Amino acid sequence: MLKQPLVLKVGGALLESKDAQAELFNVIAKIMAQGIAVVLVHGGGCLVEQWLKQAGMASQKINGLRVTPVDQIDLIVGALAGAANKKLVAQAKANKINAVGLSLADGDMVTANILDPKLGLVGECQVQENTLLTMLMAKNYLPIISSIANDDGGNLLNVNADLGAQVIAQLLGAKLVLLSDVPGVLDGDKQLISQLSRAYADQLVAGNVIVGGMMVKVDAAFDTAQQLNDSIVIASWKEPAQLLQLIDGNACGTTIKPNYC
Repeated sequence: MLKQPLVLKVGGALLESKDAQAELFNVIAKIMAQGIAVVLVHGGGCLVEQWLKQAGMASQKINGLRVTPVDQIDLIVGALAGAANKKLVAQAKANKINAVGLSLADGDMVTANILDPKLGLVGECQVQENTLLTMLMAKNYLPIISSIANDDGGNLLNVNADLGAQVIAQLLGAKLVLLSDVPGVLDGDKQLISQLSRAYADQLVAGNVIVGGMMVKVDAAFDTAQQLNDSIVIASWKEPAQLLQLIDGNACGTTIKPNYC
């Protein structure tokens, strides 16, 4: 049975379905009832797209990462750290889970800086301080963390949620599960790959099978697997019951193991 804390990352598409949120939080409640601490890290791409469109602003991504100009950062922060985060906190409460809404900017959890100037105010993070999270988890709270950080100059930065979940897993030495709206990493025939090697992943990237957001997920999973010397899972929030299998030691989705070449 899983003994580490569990870091779950969910994408913005989950926010489109209250039923899916309820199912996921129902499973999280069962996991927490077994004494396993859980942290939820989320994005909110769908909501950001809606808000940008309503504001008449263009949306651009480069290699799966959202370009974040200065004139869009306040709107993106409002969508992710505001609306998306509080919707998830509210749904957790509806499922009898005591949740606390946070961002990567809170509690000195991470340090952050600009990832690439061509992406604008997009950040990359490094681990810093786990005191806040360990205190909350010890009291059986569910931290729900949006992927908004800040640099040393007080500038807010938009962080890819997969990369945000990666750094939180490193901070806590936690098991990382990246949840999306697909069962895991799929091959060219749309079949689930149960275990993915770096060499096969590179082949699928070169063949434009793994693209965009999934490419970011896969890279984050390989990096975290190596850093934590632990397997990482990419699975679907549409089948949250799989998480109960996972904590019992069974496989689900796509597993990425350290040093699996």
